[in-house]
Amino acid sequence: MNIECLVGEIGSTTTLVHAFDFLEGSLIWLAKGVSETSVEQGDVSIGLKSAIENLKKELNVNELHWQRFMVASSAAGGLKMTVHGLVWDMTVKAAKEAALGAGANIQYITAGLLSEDDLKEIEKIRPNIILLAGGVDYGEKNTILANARMLCNLSIKVPIIYAGNKEIQGQILAVFQTVGRECRICDNVYPSIDQLHVEPLRKLIQQVFEKHITEAVGMSKIRELVSGSIVPVPAAVNTAAQIYYQIKGPCMVIDVGGATSDVHSVTDDSERYRNVLTSPEPFAKRTVEGDMGVYKNRLIVAQHMKEPPIKDWHKLLDDLQPIEEVPVRRDLVDSLTQAATHVALSRHVGKIHYMYLQSGRKTMASGKDCTDVKTILLTGGALIYHSDAIAMVTKTLLSMDPTLLLPNVFSIIVDKQYLLSAIGVLSIEYPNEAKQLIIDLIARNQL
Repeated sequence: MNIECLVGEIGSTTTLVHAFDFLEGSLIWLAKGVSETSVEQGDVSIGLKSAIENLKKELNVNELHWQRFMVASSAAGGLKMTVHGLVWDMTVKAAKEAALGAGANIQYITAGLLSEDDLKEIEKIRPNIILLAGGVDYGEKNTILANARMLCNLSIKVPIIYAGNKEIQGQILAVFQTVGRECRICDNVYPSIDQLHVEPLRKLIQQVFEKHITEAVGMSKIRELVSGSIVPVPAAVNTAAQIYYQIKGPCMVIDVGGATSDVHSVTDDSERYRNVLTSPEPFAKRTVEGDMGVYKNRLIVAQHMKEPPIKDWHKLLDDLQPIEEVPVRRDLVDSLTQAATHVALSRHVGKIHYMYLQSGRKTMASGKDCTDVKTILLTGGALIYHSDAIAMVTKTLLSMDPTLLLPNVFSIIVDKQYLLSAIGVLSIEYPNEAKQLIIDLIARNQL
């Protein structure tokens, strides 16, 4: 069988491969194959090949040939980054938002001058990329230059991206070139007070990630199979959410997986809270809860369960599998998923605060305003295979703190075929076709 392309998703616990082909000029989804991720075997291509074999069975074919093979990956720690800025509430926050939106798993953040202890922590983490930021344009320079010189003392060779004060871009580049370190220059993420400029940095982070991902443990053989783009899974989901926004308006994606729980929101601030928000937030925002994976971090997630499904549930935690099929354990996974969803949502959205002044009470708000979100998309294995994800998320939203800036009026849709990540990857090389695919899926009530 000959088809146009395959799109793989290498997750922390499972690997998927989707098949797409053209029909009358439009891309259509054919089927997906599933396997356990093989990063712990030192080679993720094993899991990819296994997923392709499963895909052949789904398609009922003995042979399968494709023109392109693209992949989203969060295996081997995904895109590990450290972020180093100047002022915590300004440039550090802006750099963090850009990195998270690009699909990064941020391992370490610093503000101000780097220390020797900071360097030791960076070397321990061994990030894929180091992000250096700081200073509004034509503002403070000395701290950023000092931090650049400190990073030159690292014993590990890590690509560095600079996205700070544009006045010293040349000096920063010279600092790293002098010692033979790779440095990429990008627009300032915080060019002026209360202005975020994150999109150029997000795109550059993904370019650098694709160049260096094959050096990660277990990823070295990925190019033997993959001929197209390789992007972080969260970046692919975020891109799909932005395409969905173009079609249906403000939306949110909740992605509960085996290692992390991500929330993406694509929306402007509402008229109600626009003038009382204390700091700017990105239009397309992503948060990631690295302690809320229902498989890798199930012992932590279990502490947040409000309604355990059965007695002695804790005895089952040690036996949970990445793809759980035993009914009683599936019930436990559902409860873990509800807990992870509650925590991830509460950490993603903003909150209303009240200040009491001589003139009376004044309303303020901080964080991401999601009150205008109209559609909530559910993806990730834990939600897709939940016994009733829509009812669970509805109940969760209704039970949350009323001061949180949660969606007010919304519909909930389950990404039953696990397509959001794949669509985000497709959009890199098939932008128009990916958008039309979402339109077609919406028309068929599949998104």
